[in-house]
Parts: sequence; structure tokens; C-alpha cells
Amino acid sequence: MLDSELRQLYATTKNIAVVGLSDDPDRPSYQVAKYLKEHGYKIIPINPKYSTILNEVCYPDLLAAKTGLAEAGEIDIVDIFRRSEDVLPHVAEAIKIGAKVVWMQEGVINEAAAKEAEAKGLMYVMDKCIKKEHQRLVAN
Repeated sequence: MLDSELRQLYATTKNIAVVGLSDDPDRPSYQVAKYLKEHGYKIIPINPKYSTILNEVCYPDLLAAKTGLAEAGEIDIVDIFRRSEDVLPHVAEAIKIGAKVVWMQEGVINEAAAKEAEAKGLMYVMDKCIKKEHQRLVAN
């Protein structure tokens, strides 16, 4: 995705589901989600281990989040903090809920998941940190 496309994405995004979000403040997923929340995005934690993270209701999966957020609008970005080999089911859920973008965090690489997202009309970003890209393109 080009820098201009990423800038536009940040400008039009409201809701970001963070798959694999941890409640541990030392974990990258927590730090990234906290940063995004501080910059005005609605964070939707996705992790079956927790009921709340960052004072937000935590959902077990994207389908439950979509149901629970019916009044909050669409999930714009599905930001994935999972092992590369565990990404494909989350991409399938992102497609089902009508997300616009699948974002695989830094170190998360799954070509099959990227192709599946693209084939179904979703944009994707792979092996990049959503926070670092925001800092580079928007927050500076």
C-alpha cells in the first residue's frame, strides 16, 4: 500500500479491531492499541481470555464483535497480532464481517491470507506496525 493510501486510510478509519490484544502493558499489542486509542480511534479488543482491555469490552472473535457493535458502525481495520500461521481464520472472519482492511502486524507474514483478503476486495497491509506507520505518516 502506498503512503498516500495509508494516509487516506488513517483519515477515514474510526474502528480498529485488535486481534490478539493482551492486557499486559508490556506487550506490543497493548502498547499499539493504547497509542491508537489515544489518537482518537475506537479500539475493539479481540481475545477470548479477557472481558475488558483498555476499558473497552473485549470480544472472543470478530463475529461476536460485529454483533456487539451493531450501533457503533463498521469495523474498518482488523489489526492482527497473531502468529503468521494463525492468521487465515481471522482473515476469513474479517471478510464475513465486511471489514475494509486486514493489517498483519510487523513480523506477521501470511501470503495465503493476503491473497484471500485481496480476492474478496479487502485491502491488506502485511509485516508493518500500524503504530509506527501512523507515527511516520500522520503524527509527525
